Amino acid sequence: MPILNRSQLLDLRGVTRMAIDATDTIAEVVEKMHSTIQLRPGPLGVSAPDRPSGITGLVYRCVRGGIRLVGRAVDASLSGVTILLPEGESSPALDAYRSAANGVYGDYLLRTGNPLAIDMSLRHHDRRVDIHDPSSAFEQHSDGSPDNKLLVLVHGLCMNDQQWNRDGHDHGAALANELGYLPLYLRYNSGLHIVSNGRLLAEMLETLIGNWATPLDEVVIMGHSMGGLVARSACHHARQAGHGWPKYLRKLVFLGTPHHGAPLERGGHGLDLAMELSPYSMPFTRLSKARSAGITDLRHGAISAGKDIVPLPSGVKCYAAAAVRAAKRSLLSERLIGDGLVTLDSALGRHPDTARMLPIPTNRQWVGYGMGHRELLNHPEAYRQISTWLQEPG
Repeated sequence: MPILNRSQLLDLRGVTRMAIDATDTIAEVVEKMHSTIQLRPGPLGVSAPDRPSGITGLVYRCVRGGIRLVGRAVDASLSGVTILLPEGESSPALDAYRSAANGVYGDYLLRTGNPLAIDMSLRHHDRRVDIHDPSSAFEQHSDGSPDNKLLVLVHGLCMNDQQWNRDGHDHGAALANELGYLPLYLRYNSGLHIVSNGRLLAEMLETLIGNWATPLDEVVIMGHSMGGLVARSACHHARQAGHGWPKYLRKLVFLGTPHHGAPLERGGHGLDLAMELSPYSMPFTRLSKARSAGITDLRHGAISAGKDIVPLPSGVKCYAAAAVRAAKRSLLSERLIGDGLVTLDSALGRHPDTARMLPIPTNRQWVGYGMGHRELLNHPEAYRQISTWLQEPG
């Protein structure tokens, strides 16, 4: 039995390309630092763009050229082996690694044609759904037709569809058993711009529902973290494009969604600005700014190309669940810490600027104290609240 299958070797090729590109970037940073130290500028100000000249510059050019040459040789060798291996499936561990890599470097992976880049798909029982013939992917009921209540689950940054199952609990599977929903799980490259993923999701739902075999009663979208922003962006794009699927959309459920941004990304942006003040630290921003477009979109929760204020979709009931790590209410825990990644106000759509506030009624808001960001995926209290919301008349 072969050690690797084709899917696993493609992942290995992707990791190798990332390692080579990272090594090349580090060499460039070192070269820039060397040049800055040679020029001895003041502690503040813009560094000179010159690279080292003479023998020093030649050495750096040779080093970086050698790195790229080795990378091409290794990739070509692995490419030749790939076609000799049998088809095979990935593993949950490799899928988790790939999803994390896409979250952090997803736009770079797509831009460079890296095999690790994830293409968007809807999945059911961990299998891709053909949106042009969706009924072929579903387990059939006694009448031979799939459910008429569709639940689309959209994961967050650096995650994938399999991670809706946390500690043995899966909101989608539980709601299928209790309320008869047919769960479809989105898998996507969370490092792309949120608006790009929103547009792709909207177009995918338009095709899927256009090819649905039986009449649909309702569609519900549930988004965790960034997934809620992707869902809102999809609704925004569908309205602009005149899609038909939103007429089936009854409810949007947001779980820990940073509607107004996440403090960690704002802190990262502030660090970038501070590092650019000195020519000695400026070269290192080449590394810090390598984070994906998806992450930078979380600075303010941007879901449209023009960074416009996008209202909640009309005619759709919206619900927001938030978590707070502290066991009891306090200003510090709610305003600054929240669930560890998203503050309470951001998760509930609150904003000091009334034009940016999301009008989610208080009876459609829920706060779970003593739990973190990911516990919204499996905490029994969170599930009970979601179940209650979905049982309300649409």
